[in-house]
Amino acid sequence: MGRRVSRDPWTAFCERLARLAQGQVMDFGSRDGRGSARLIPQSAADVRHAHALCIESGVVLALEGLNYASSHAESSVLWVEVGAGLSTFQPLPNDESKWFVQPGCLLGELANAGLHRFQDLPPYMTVAAWLADRSQCNWRSGQTWRSGLLHASVLLADGSQARLGPFGENNRAPLETISLQRLVPALFGLMGQPAGRACRNQEWWPARYRLDALAPEPGHEVNLAHLLLGHGGDLAWVDWLVFEKDGPSSAADESAPEFSFLHGSSTEDIEWQASDLDQQVKALFDPNGLYPHPGQDL
Repeated sequence: MGRRVSRDPWTAFCERLARLAQGQVMDFGSRDGRGSARLIPQSAADVRHAHALCIESGVVLALEGLNYASSHAESSVLWVEVGAGLSTFQPLPNDESKWFVQPGCLLGELANAGLHRFQDLPPYMTVAAWLADRSQCNWRSGQTWRSGLLHASVLLADGSQARLGPFGENNRAPLETISLQRLVPALFGLMGQPAGRACRNQEWWPARYRLDALAPEPGHEVNLAHLLLGHGGDLAWVDWLVFEKDGPSSAADESAPEFSFLHGSSTEDIEWQASDLDQQVKALFDPNGLYPHPGQDL
């Protein structure tokens, strides 16, 4: 019967993904034990298969199209390109003021459909890219509500799926999973530390990850989905989102300062505290490095 040709781990990974996914898998090959490939998913199921394989094989799962730093140099990477297969958007059946949106939707398409909050944003940008882009989500501290984001379904680094949304005395649903029961109290703990309080006291949120979502300005409720605003693809994979149809433009304020420590901040002390806060948030969400390390602002 002949001897079976042995396959290297990267080839085996790509072949398994190609068998499981209905979308297109492009293997760019490997060098020195580190491989690179692209997945163009046909459905959300393709991403879930890829997510599970990346966890099993120690492969970084990265959103295609972001300007990541070269932190992948020591890891194999699967780039996921969201597009037509993940571009459904429609009003909720029971409430046309709220819209279900997949990450591959273009902002221009949403604006043309009547979601005018996106009309001042780049029409060619996908929702996934907008949500990950820190410069596009740069509102004043405590004003993440301006995004219009209500709910998000995400794949966490441990393989669990979680739904993030409003969180308060009358809404504890986001803590129904064990992962969130661990994660959310720890995040509130970070926000209560000196670094968290110092960053929240700044007019413009100086850190990468919008932990100020846990301390909104008066008149607005905590929304855990807002933790994803400007997340750089570093914290979780976004499966779908729900937005309010109407409201203020989701464009960032043009008067916002540039980032100085990853493109700007006010003082050296605040820069250090913001950087320390980001490292702790990243470690809580992604302790094993399934997603890329911060780098989109470099």
